[in-house]
This record gives sequence, structure tokens and C-alpha cells, in this order.
Amino acid sequence: MRVAVFSSKPYDEQYLGVAAAGSPHRLDFYEAQLNCDVVKLAADHEAVCVFVHDDVTGDVLRDLAEGGTRLVALRAAGFNNVDLEVAKELGIKVCRVPAYSPYAVAEHAVALILSLVRRTPRAYNRVRDGNFALDGLLGYDLHEKTVGIVGTGRIGTVFAGIMKGFGCKLLAFDPFPNDEMRALGADYVDLRELFASSDIIALHAPLTSETHHLVNAATLSVVKPGVTIVNTSRGGLIDTEAAIDALKDGRLGYLGLDVYEEEHAVGFFEDQSASIIQDDTFARLLTFPNVLITAHQAFFTAEALQNIADTTMANLTAFEETGSPLHEVGGS
Repeated sequence: MRVAVFSSKPYDEQYLGVAAAGSPHRLDFYEAQLNCDVVKLAADHEAVCVFVHDDVTGDVLRDLAEGGTRLVALRAAGFNNVDLEVAKELGIKVCRVPAYSPYAVAEHAVALILSLVRRTPRAYNRVRDGNFALDGLLGYDLHEKTVGIVGTGRIGTVFAGIMKGFGCKLLAFDPFPNDEMRALGADYVDLRELFASSDIIALHAPLTSETHHLVNAATLSVVKPGVTIVNTSRGGLIDTEAAIDALKDGRLGYLGLDVYEEEHAVGFFEDQSASIIQDDTFARLLTFPNVLITAHQAFFTAEALQNIADTTMANLTAFEETGSPLHEVGGS
């Protein structure tokens, strides 16, 4: 099949190119993000391969269908940027990479926590300046802290195992509890209890209508003063304005973000260093010394990229041979 790969970066070409070697598929790489303005590039391609910021909503899907596209292959686990109902109406299959590396994302969440509570970025900059004073660098032990995990799929479960190794008590919230979490000693509780009882809260849930702004003024009103929150899933899980209010009054002691609800507009995945940040809310976040933001890099390990490439190619081949990809998203 001919496959148009959008939002392509050099590392995508490298890993997908190797995975496609010897296969009958032809990959055409486009740096542009998929949207109505560039969808014509996908004409005469049986499949498109897209990432988290590509626009795969109604009008784009209709243009894809007119151009002969029959498969949307997400090289990510999330699919909130795809209109599944329109895809189903058009007969376009949608597939994803459900588990490229839960370890990559879980370990990055832990890295954010450790960097925040031990004030590593500030300490690094001090030593670079020849300042070896410890004032202002006081942290806290993770041992015996209560960690609340929202979303206990593979990533949340791997994260729980790591935190268990630190000697933490585990609380969990998920509509679908799993026995592996219980075997780690996690107690499933309702969301209010999790927010009220946790010293650290980690978000590992998909973005849906139910989880949008799950962290909001109401949930932040019941947290322990000085709670640490990290989000490596989707930016829309946090109401950023509510988080800023909680940072200002001390309810939120530390905030670690690998995602941001308006990250597409800010320009995540692109070099914006010569530009002025136009998002005032994001700029405000950057002023807090107890906020650490990375640019959606939790997934970014060699192992994860290899798995993404291999699974994407397997989806393409299965679709070509059987009409159904291996990891089809329900509703397509």
C-alpha cells in the first residue's frame, strides 16, 4: 500500500523506514501536520499514518475518503483526535499502537516526580553558577508517601510497581480495576478519596468526555496542602487555570507536566525558541519554580519508537491482507 506519513520527524523516518524495509508498503513522509489544507497530499494513498496533533476530524476524513484512503493508522495509543463516527460512516478503518512502551511513560512520570521533589533542575543550575548552598532545595522522601494513580491500564500499573519499590502506599481509581494492581497492594477508591488522601497524584487516563478537566477547582479543593501532581497522559485532563490558582495558594505544591491542553497551539514537537509564546496561561506556568514541563517526550525512547514502528507496519500488513488491522479502534 501507499502510506502518507504526516507530522513526520527524522526519527519517524528512521524507525519506520527500517520497519518497512522488505515490505511491499511505500511510505511517503510529510513534515506537515494533517489538516484540511494539506489533506490533498494523501490523495491516492490507501492509508495515512498520523500522530497526536494531526486533525482527523469530519472534513479531513471526508477528503481522505474521496482520495481513496481506507485506513487511518495512529502511531500512538490515544485516538481523541479522530472522529470515529465519521470514519465508520465513510468505511475508513482506524487503528492504533496500544502499548508501545508503558515503561517509557511510567519512568518519565517518576523522573518528573523526583526532579520536582528533590528540586534537581534548580540544584543543577546553582552548581553550574558555582553556588553550592542548599537553602531552598529541601525535598521530601518518597518512602511511605501515598500515591494516587488515576488510570490503571498498562502504564498506570507499571508506574504503580515502580512507586511500590520506593515503599509508597498505593491508591487507585479506574472504572475497570485489575488484579495486577491489587497484587501490588493498591486500594481502589473513589476519585474524591484519592484526591483527598494522596501525597502524589499521577494521571495515566485517556482523554474522554468523562476525564476532560478531571483535575479542576472541585477536585483541587479537597487535596492535601502541597500535593504533587504529574500528568504524562493528555493535557486536557487538567483545567490549567484551576491548577494555577492552586499553585498560587499552595494547595498544589508541585506540578509536573509532559502534556498541556493547548500544546498544539503552543507548538509542541517544534522548535519555537525564536518565537514569543502567545499562550498567556502556558507562559504563566513557566514562572512557577515548582512547575516542571517537558514537551510530550514521555514516550520518546528507542524501545518505544521501535515498537511504534513495528506495530504500525503490522497494522498496515494485516489490513492489506485481511481488511482489518491488528489493533482496530472500536467504532471504526
